Amino acid sequence: MKIEIIKCLKDNYSYLIIDEKYNNACVVDPSEAEPIINFVEKKNVKLKFILNTHHHYDHVGGNNALKKKYGTKIVGFKNDKERIPNIDILLENNQIWKSENFEAKIIHIPGHTSGHICFYFIKEKIAFTGDTLFSLGCGRIFEGTYEQMYNSLNKLKKLPPDTKIYCGHEYTLQNSLFCSKYDKNNKNLKKKIIEIKRKVEKNLPTIPSTLKEELTYNIFLRAKNLKDFSKLRDLKDNF
Repeated sequence: MKIEIIKCLKDNYSYLIIDEKYNNACVVDPSEAEPIINFVEKKNVKLKFILNTHHHYDHVGGNNALKKKYGTKIVGFKNDKERIPNIDILLENNQIWKSENFEAKIIHIPGHTSGHICFYFIKEKIAFTGDTLFSLGCGRIFEGTYEQMYNSLNKLKKLPPDTKIYCGHEYTLQNSLFCSKYDKNNKNLKKKIIEIKRKVEKNLPTIPSTLKEELTYNIFLRAKNLKDFSKLRDLKDNF
């Protein structure tokens, strides 16, 4: 499998997952259609599926146009069937979704939204975490509770350490500044921030990270308990 990172809107990322053997592709969270169409045409692949991590418009905005143009099937969590337009395939927690050469475990990770899921491609050790786990951060809590978000992050922490994390936005630099303020004794983090700044200056994605890196640098994954996590989330909301 090959992953192409596609910048959308202001700071969103969509991802084109290409099965090079059969020349088929999935797209994760298409914020808008045009950048996806450009990539699909350039790579000359068949866009088979749209994988939605959650219902927010900046993650499903391109769904209908892509479905109309390519006949693409829209895949998402069953609880979001009324909120993801024209959804075709309804998924359940812990389900293994298989189609052609694509295979992913569905992990329900509520907090940011009630129906948020992660697509974890087991063989490739790749996780698409949407707006739940960011590089050096985590998502705002809109529909869930602090406890739900904390538990969702703990679910993701159980994935293999070398899992590659593909998240929904380019927030890494801002997240790193927050981590450095409230995790001042983390010497590894200082080196990481230098690396992040170099990438940002060159207009390069800071994504993907690995779960091992997140466990080292991400203050939200390093929170020892729900109380500490909740305090950090409140601080980040006002950072």
